[in-house]
Amino acid sequence: MSEFTNTKQGRIEKLKEVSKQILETGNAHAFVVENETFIPTVIPSDFITLFDEIIRDGYPMEDIKVLTNKLLNIFHLPILNFERITPEPDSFLGILERNNGEMELLLDQIRPVFKAFVKDSGDKKIQTELIGLFTELEIFAKHYTIKENVLFPVIEQTWPDYRCLKIMWSFHDDIRQNIKTVLTQLRNGNIQLRSFKKCVGDIFFNMHAIKFREERILFPYILSTIGENQLKSMNRQGFDIGYPYIKPALKPSAKSETGFEGDVINLGTGKLNVEQVRLIFNHLPVDITYVNENNEVCYFSTPPKRIFPRTTAIIGRKVSNCHPPESVHVVEQIVESFRKGEKDHADFWINMKGEFILIQYFAVRDQQGTYKGVIEVSQEISGIKALEGEKRLLDW
Repeated sequence: MSEFTNTKQGRIEKLKEVSKQILETGNAHAFVVENETFIPTVIPSDFITLFDEIIRDGYPMEDIKVLTNKLLNIFHLPILNFERITPEPDSFLGILERNNGEMELLLDQIRPVFKAFVKDSGDKKIQTELIGLFTELEIFAKHYTIKENVLFPVIEQTWPDYRCLKIMWSFHDDIRQNIKTVLTQLRNGNIQLRSFKKCVGDIFFNMHAIKFREERILFPYILSTIGENQLKSMNRQGFDIGYPYIKPALKPSAKSETGFEGDVINLGTGKLNVEQVRLIFNHLPVDITYVNENNEVCYFSTPPKRIFPRTTAIIGRKVSNCHPPESVHVVEQIVESFRKGEKDHADFWINMKGEFILIQYFAVRDQQGTYKGVIEVSQEISGIKALEGEKRLLDW
């Protein structure tokens, strides 16, 4: 058996055995007692493969997160003691690790203030200090945003066993939500001490845990599987999104070259063919009309339900001829203020045929700030106005 468990496949089978035990019973005491010699043999990358398989087995995410915490606690020492590849300080992963260090220092600052607040939750000075510290900690969520939008897509394209990222993303969201809850209670002054303490405890645990899993499991494996050029481009993209505390010595990137490439249009942030562009505009739940810098109507969208009628006869028409005499002066004033750079948008709302219509005008400018026209966007917003509370993304 020892020879079998010294192989990757053998280690994964043993890890699945203990995972199943935890999922079914809530603990792994019997496994730990019986496998003292196995535990030190695992390597960090084993858990990437393991959790990929666990997710594919269809277990609920909440159960998997509990499993993750318990399992990585059992194997904490072999993961910690495994010699890892260390990223260069100014590289993409190096900058993420340095931001982790700043986050950890901030948690160290929060700890004594939080303890003092628990002893005297009526102390407004401590409360104000805690608001400032958690507001600063909230900025660290940019670190998670960069991982989710820059790092994870590349991993998904490179690793066959990428599904472990789903667990990490779920923990990111837990951290964001708990920080939001803590700040809401602090700012409202309505402290529910029991839930408040639990939220803060979860924040500390999860942020430290994610840091450990990044630096001891995820990042070293990335360095051994993803090319240097890809990592360099990630640093650029992370810079453009915005690192939370420590930033690389880079300048904002130039905009990508745009234009036609065969039958597709390179828009800088993606490539679409003409049919896709048309479908996108016509499926937006708004009316869009574009007037160029010469005050000529160039385009309008055709959503399933248009608020204001348009026909192709208006293409090339002067915008001043598209409005009744009583209101044309307002439109001309808006356009002129946009042209002069005095304003960038104007909003109006009206009741019409039992509907509440929001009409917005936006100045269009190129990269140099030169005026290139105006977009009119109209939308029926009665349903938006009536929204209350929250409705989660998948709650439909």
